[in-house]
Amino acid sequence: MSVPPPRQPTIAKRSKTWAMDIIRKNTPTREEMANNRFLAPVAHRVLSPELWRFTRRSVPRGVALGLFAAFIFPLGQILISTFLALPVRANVPLAALVTFVTNPFTLPFWAAIAYKLGDFVLHFGATAPAVVTAKAASSGAWAWFADAYEVAGATLLGYLVLSFAAPVIGYILSAWVWRAVVSRKRARRLKVMEARLDQRLGAQ
Repeated sequence: MSVPPPRQPTIAKRSKTWAMDIIRKNTPTREEMANNRFLAPVAHRVLSPELWRFTRRSVPRGVALGLFAAFIFPLGQILISTFLALPVRANVPLAALVTFVTNPFTLPFWAAIAYKLGDFVLHFGATAPAVVTAKAASSGAWAWFADAYEVAGATLLGYLVLSFAAPVIGYILSAWVWRAVVSRKRARRLKVMEARLDQRLGAQ
């Protein structure tokens, strides 16, 4: 009786670039999306192959929608970005991945940025003397409440600014990076074709 040869361990198929490997490793799979009960009503649309392809149009749209959902919605960011990606045909896994720019670890950083932006927009510095005078006249819990109100208002406004500014910046940058990557790939292919053509002509 012959013994079958041992099975060789399967090696995960790698992409042509390390960036694609990172994206595919950290984004939810189509099976996970299909099994999500919140996406059940639109699962047939979410699983459409065109929403999972990386193209020059779907990639910038996915980045922009992911950033918008990350800053405008504190909860359910992946679901929101997925729903937003459907009508504009953005890349679903990339939109879901980009939402992770806001997470419990990055919250202090983005909160500080949001406060600075909100403070700049509201021009709190222009009314600093009046604020200081009002604070000097108050004390205790009321002064703490006034400070908290100012900080919260500026931070919320800053997050609102980020939710509209970040998608625009992300769209432009991702579109530029995509074009640069595609141009580099085309240049490499042309060099390979030229080298092969030179070899063939030299062999004749």
